[in-house]
Amino acid sequence: MAEQNEKATDLQGLTRLIRDATIGIVDLVEAMQHRVVHPPFLPTTRVQVLITAVASFSYNSIRRGTRFVSGGADRALGGLAPLLGNIKSKGDYETLKAILNGVFGDHLYHTGNPLEIEMQFRHGSESLPLNRRDLSERLPDASGKILVMVHGSCMNDRQWSRKGHNHGALLAAATGRTPVYLHYNSGLHISQNGRKFSALLERLVSEWPVPVEELCLLTHSMGGLASRSALYYGREQQATWPQLLKKMVFMGTPHHGAPLERLGNYADQMLSSFHYIKPFALLGQARSTGVTDMRFGNLTDEDWLGQDRFALEKEQRQHIPLPEQTECYAIAAVLGKSSVSRTARIAGDGLVGVNSALGRHKEPNRNLLFKPENVFVIPKTGHLDLLSSPAVYEKVRVWMG
Repeated sequence: MAEQNEKATDLQGLTRLIRDATIGIVDLVEAMQHRVVHPPFLPTTRVQVLITAVASFSYNSIRRGTRFVSGGADRALGGLAPLLGNIKSKGDYETLKAILNGVFGDHLYHTGNPLEIEMQFRHGSESLPLNRRDLSERLPDASGKILVMVHGSCMNDRQWSRKGHNHGALLAAATGRTPVYLHYNSGLHISQNGRKFSALLERLVSEWPVPVEELCLLTHSMGGLASRSALYYGREQQATWPQLLKKMVFMGTPHHGAPLERLGNYADQMLSSFHYIKPFALLGQARSTGVTDMRFGNLTDEDWLGQDRFALEKEQRQHIPLPEQTECYAIAAVLGKSSVSRTARIAGDGLVGVNSALGRHKEPNRNLLFKPENVFVIPKTGHLDLLSSPAVYEKVRVWMG
């Protein structure tokens, strides 16, 4: 019954998201119509004013109707819980939610949409309560070595299991660590998630059922940025957990940004530069703050506060070096057989370039300076394949000891 109620609430959230999208499309059409009726550099006539006024009345009527229908659907869906059953597997259902959070997560957060994922630790795909008694019951074999798995953008904790492989489960068996999985809204600013993650880690180590000997983080993609941000804020707040952090492994993390987001930013500017198609730039600008943070790899609030995140500007983020007291490792992948060519290094795993994944920057003072023995480049591997690669697992296992 609880799962059915959750699905009903999520359907209500989806209805609100569709409502917001419909109103956004109406706004887009109205803006296009206005630009056609009012060409640039020409005087406005009374006929044009009349056309705009009539059209504006129509568009406002559509908006009001959309809100009314959405409100009725919200109420109806609230009573559908007993009928929903298992429409889809829970895994598919949570995958859809994770994608929506990755793309529109900031909108879900600001509108209080129930589809928004609340940051939490999970184990066995179920939420872990952060109190000592419940943790003891859920993790009766907990060791003093904690391995935290941090997923990437538009993903969730379940997706660490891929093609019958789960790095966390295998590492637990091989190294005696207890894995816990972070589940979060990847559409928020990376620094927002960093602050939340730091606070959760502090609660985790304080409530862990046995004395904590060490803490290790295994991260994928954006999860590496969220982890570095968490460490930055944890040290700033003099939290306990950074002192326990022994190892951080980054798999396909865009330390210096992702080329696809930079291309998206260029596309925004191109669309905005033409009078008649400028409103279409609004479609691209619907993407979340979490996505735009990956343009350069923002980690702190100062990297985005007071900035127009869609402006075509040079990199302005502050440089956050790797922690000296923690051993850090980086894994990059290339789709081809070799990373020798410049094209292969730029394309990388299809989403993240090799240099970005290894923390290398064209400005030497921004290099992350991973130790040579702590980096690994794997060929013929895509971004998601890092999660199921036996070669990647073996390298991480060796690093973990």
